[in-house]
Amino acid sequence: MTLTRIDLESSRLQAMILQAGLKLQILTQAHLQQSIDETLQQCSNGSDVWIFAYGSLIWNPIIKYSERCVGTVHGWHRRFCLWTPIGRGTPDNPGLVLGLDCSGSCRGVAYHIAATDVATELQLLWRREMLTGAYIPSWVKVESPEQVVDAIAFVVNQQHSLYTGNLSLERTIESLATASGQLGSSTDYLLQTIDGLASFGIKDETLLFLRDYVIARQQSRD
Repeated sequence: MTLTRIDLESSRLQAMILQAGLKLQILTQAHLQQSIDETLQQCSNGSDVWIFAYGSLIWNPIIKYSERCVGTVHGWHRRFCLWTPIGRGTPDNPGLVLGLDCSGSCRGVAYHIAATDVATELQLLWRREMLTGAYIPSWVKVESPEQVVDAIAFVVNQQHSLYTGNLSLERTIESLATASGQLGSSTDYLLQTIDGLASFGIKDETLLFLRDYVIARQQSRD
């Protein structure tokens, strides 16, 4: 299934984590709001906000936005570096989702949230991305041919228990090829991200490389 706005408004993700019995700290609404406030204080002009998307936010943004543009951030790269033992996997066979990890560069999509929508939309984003603290909301510069904007990006928290570290190619392929959870399979997440990027004219060679190996792995099991 696809994550929806109603899921975020109804705290469905929190319920999924609690029901799974995982030993993960779930941030309260007060802590989430504190994180939002602290993030905005770092850079925001107190009105509108840009969000940088590099994974599922590209093909399923959910948030209300007034405009969007394709751009590049430097110092970070897109990588399958975060275990997901619920949404795209199970505790016994955790899946993988993307994070922004250190070094390199990443092309993605920047979404502009109007000042009137910032409060409600950031609350939804934090409920989606920040429930367990697996990401760190960070300000990045998004460079496009038309402009350079400061945007919030959710970079991976390397100190978090779900961070994969230097995961082998074999383990990455195995997880992406076999893991599935309450929000769908890790394979679907990979393919939807590739398609979402392609719809904006973005070609990620690493993801395409993984796709070919994942499909081959699945076919070998048939």
